[in-house]
Amino acid sequence: MVVKFINRLDELRSLRESLDSDNFELLVIYGRRRVGKTRLVLEAVSNKDYVYYLAVEKGNLERFRRVVSRNVEELKYVREDWEAFFHFLKDKIIIIDEFPNFIKEDKSIIALFQRIVDTFLSDTSTKLILVGSSISMMKENILSYKSPLYGRRTGQIRLRPLKFYYLKEFFPNASPKELVEIYGFADGIPYYLEKVHIPFWEWLDEELKDPKSFLREEGDFMLRYEFEEVGTYKRILEAIASGKTRLGEIKSVVGMGSITEYIKNLVEIELVEHVKPVTGGRRGIYRIKDNFTRFWYRYIYPNLSEIELGIYTANDIKSSYDTYLGEVYEKIALEFIVDKIQREELPKVLKIGRWWHKGEEIDIVGLKGKKHGLFVEVKWRKVTRGEAQRIYEKLVAKSRFFNVKEKTYVLICRECSKNVDGLKIYTLNDMFKG
Repeated sequence: MVVKFINRLDELRSLRESLDSDNFELLVIYGRRRVGKTRLVLEAVSNKDYVYYLAVEKGNLERFRRVVSRNVEELKYVREDWEAFFHFLKDKIIIIDEFPNFIKEDKSIIALFQRIVDTFLSDTSTKLILVGSSISMMKENILSYKSPLYGRRTGQIRLRPLKFYYLKEFFPNASPKELVEIYGFADGIPYYLEKVHIPFWEWLDEELKDPKSFLREEGDFMLRYEFEEVGTYKRILEAIASGKTRLGEIKSVVGMGSITEYIKNLVEIELVEHVKPVTGGRRGIYRIKDNFTRFWYRYIYPNLSEIELGIYTANDIKSSYDTYLGEVYEKIALEFIVDKIQREELPKVLKIGRWWHKGEEIDIVGLKGKKHGLFVEVKWRKVTRGEAQRIYEKLVAKSRFFNVKEKTYVLICRECSKNVDGLKIYTLNDMFKG
């Protein structure tokens, strides 16, 4: 299978500019597993000479020399010492993938790398690229002001999933509806997108039957990369995926006195986000950030026994999938609205997000002080003209909580054939125009 390289143009341009400089560059590339970090870096250096090393948890010193010597044969004669290695490799492009494994093996490696940079590399044209999937370790050990490497890095990229719009490049023959269904499973994470085949539901059914499928272990694997004990984290994620989004609700499901530290850690590694109303407030709700993790803890993890027995099928998922896709479509709608604002097709706002107050809620609210308010309802279904009219009237009523001069009302739905005065209507097909 040919690995697709889609979008990432800004990141690629930034990397290549750094690689073409005459100065020393220490570049940090990080983000969740499977998001395409290695693929991005290798694309950036595709027309250059470089050395690449994938770190493991033990024995990196000896293994580094053995692996890199395949491309730089003289390195096998260099003293087995990190400082000697990097002194010899100066002025080259050096990529160390999964750098957190270096830290797991030896916590003093960060201070050693600081000494190597200051002593041997800072006045050279060396390009040192550190890649990592453990977000917590990369933040704490490399990006934090407490890190010995703080102030040495010359660039960093936090790589995020692709936006929904780019799924059509992976699946040019899929319908817009099927693209939403795939996005609800894979998010914009290239590794999962490359696993999927269309028709999506046929592929998913076969994947559930396959005893060697990546689906069975993937969610567990993601957590074990960050934490030693994962049981409580899995119960928290399962609770949130099932619709328990407030702290008290999650605690009652997990059955522990305090889960604050666990929640904090999940937020830190960006698996979970704490969402507050766009107008502010102390209390909020917790949501799983990426669709794949939410899908796995909603449909796979609670049904592993039935999957193992072969009695859980894609139809069991499909029966409730439209309900599940409601939140997914809100995420797609937010991306779409932001794009419309950037194109100046909707009024500019300074804050945007969900809103709720005293039993009332609006899916998306954008605000620009007291000048303008943008009020958006999102529906993952076909909406009739009569329903659209009622949605408009409800948005107008809810907008009374906002003291703004101008108000714009928007409906984003799967399909709607009629216009309503005062209401901008966008459908799923509109997301792929232009």
